[in-house]
Amino acid sequence: MQKRLLVLGAGTAGTMIANKLRRRLDVGTWDITIVDRDDVHPYQPGYLFLPFGTYSPKQVTRSRHRFLPDHVDFVIGEVDVIDPAASKVTLVGGRELPYDYLVIASGTSPRPDQTPGMLGAEWRRSIFDFFTLDGSMALAEALRHFDHGRLVVHIADMPIKCPVAPLEFTFLADAWLRKQGLRDRVELVYVTPLPGAFTKPIASERLGSMLDDRKIVVEADFLVEHIDPETKTLVSYDEREIPFDLLVTIPINMGADFVARSGLGDELNYVAVDKHTLLSKVWPNIFAVGDASDIPASKAGSVAHFAVDIFVDNFLEHVAGKPMTGSFDGHANCFIESGDGKGLLIDFNYDTEPLPGSYPVPYIGPMKLLKETRANHLGKLAFRWIYWNILLPGRRMPVPTLMSMAGKTVPTTTSSTPSPTD
Repeated sequence: MQKRLLVLGAGTAGTMIANKLRRRLDVGTWDITIVDRDDVHPYQPGYLFLPFGTYSPKQVTRSRHRFLPDHVDFVIGEVDVIDPAASKVTLVGGRELPYDYLVIASGTSPRPDQTPGMLGAEWRRSIFDFFTLDGSMALAEALRHFDHGRLVVHIADMPIKCPVAPLEFTFLADAWLRKQGLRDRVELVYVTPLPGAFTKPIASERLGSMLDDRKIVVEADFLVEHIDPETKTLVSYDEREIPFDLLVTIPINMGADFVARSGLGDELNYVAVDKHTLLSKVWPNIFAVGDASDIPASKAGSVAHFAVDIFVDNFLEHVAGKPMTGSFDGHANCFIESGDGKGLLIDFNYDTEPLPGSYPVPYIGPMKLLKETRANHLGKLAFRWIYWNILLPGRRMPVPTLMSMAGKTVPTTTSSTPSPTD
């Protein structure tokens, strides 16, 4: 009897899984179906560059079906609910999709509706986001008319998609304002719920000093309670107030609503899984991969990439009735644009925070960890081509799946104990 694998979400993780497993699962034995609400695959790291004119919208979007292999059924539809007891998914409109194994790869999304006042009269007038295509393009237009005042970059709460992106936007805004001759007329403020610039201490110290060098004010431990659109003010739970002329906010991120409707999610709609195998803690035929899961790692494309590499072999063992031998370590690898044609790179996992060193070849590089270099910036720009042509088609990347300590240096004055999760 034909077995059925159903994948919910044709983003980074879902597309890679469809490609890799189609090559490994016999077409005569396995049907693979993948579901998404539309046929537009965004290169989400590119949204960061749209407000500054580095990329155009055409450079950061492709058709999803272009990246799916033959013998994978692509269904465009919106998931209504999962019935895990009956092993079936129901789409809005009533179509039912039964499965033998289910992979939830529906990602995470910004939810401005979760903060009172964010979606008020100033939304897309003086309050913007850049984690969506529409938001990023609207912000580009706003920046073209912004020549003085207070520009506030704000994170509502963690975890968020790509935790370094708000820092990148801040560094790029500083460089862009200097290039426009406007920096002296604009006060830049970075508002974060964290005690510092980043979640891990060594990187936080390094990135915090870069904000200081650029005369960017940091407002730490700020957990927003609401936004007053009339006075254009962020108000925290401890009653601090931060006025703005232009607010670039990263709203609370949440998993898909159908996860909550199906009784599979936590308070933020993320699926509880074993952090090493990505298998549901409740259902033995459901996995969650990428941002949709509750693993204590960054919600970033690199995590999805490394996790999929582990998942595929584990899945094949699991469906064969064997113990899963792969163990995902939470590996994350992120470029951080810092403006003026430079960038940093960080490499870390569940247990080891970002450290100085070289990557991917120990002691050689050419990338330098936690150091601003031109090579890191070029690596960030080159990754867009790699994403479309190597990563999504599921081809092998010449980097280790699990994090390696080779080439890394542990500072003797700072503990490498990781802070709470991203």
